[in-house]
Amino acid sequence: MKVGILAAGYPPRALQPVFGDYVGMFKTLLEGRGYDWRTYEVAHGHYPDAVEDCEAYLVTGASAGVYDGDPWIDALLDFLRQAKGRAKLVGVCFGHQAMAQAFGGEVIKWPAGRGVGLQTYGVAGEAPWMDPPPAIALPASHQDQVAVLPPTARVLAGNDFCRNGMLAYDDQPAISLQLHPEFEPAFAAALITHRLEGDLPDAAAVEALESLTRPNDCARVGRWIEDFLAG
Repeated sequence: MKVGILAAGYPPRALQPVFGDYVGMFKTLLEGRGYDWRTYEVAHGHYPDAVEDCEAYLVTGASAGVYDGDPWIDALLDFLRQAKGRAKLVGVCFGHQAMAQAFGGEVIKWPAGRGVGLQTYGVAGEAPWMDPPPAIALPASHQDQVAVLPPTARVLAGNDFCRNGMLAYDDQPAISLQLHPEFEPAFAAALITHRLEGDLPDAAAVEALESLTRPNDCARVGRWIEDFLAG
């Protein structure tokens, strides 16, 4: 299966020698199915010649906001609309927000602040590629959220802080998730200390870092994505 990674952002440069980039993280997470990977640096205007060049596309995280109005973001939203129903779509963090914005939802900078550390989402919906609930616990790193659902999206998981945390679309093969199954705990912790130092109260930073030592569901949600792509 040809899977295109739409690389929308990059980890902080200082962390890349140890942890690599988001493309590599997703390849590691989803290494079990032997995908034919294609990478497109959409933040630099690189796209496939045609939507049909890949059977599925995965949109990575980014530090940008989908509402920023940058030309490359507008181009990404246009590509997602072109891909609707013609390829499977998976979005994570910024990718989750970009899909919502492209398909009629609204993303805002969340007034209650940042989501960091290990976050637990209650599973509110079902899909053939999911195993039955319980909740999922995954690393978070975001300040923006999907505030208004796209008309054809339904919520699969979320919590009181992020109610629209995982979406499925009823009019196309597309799913998205605010949390990061591709982040290993050590990277999520390094991201907190590198990027958010001074932005979080000390107690919140300590709590977020401690949470990342607890068990997570990254591998489980990675299997969900694999089963979605295979279905």
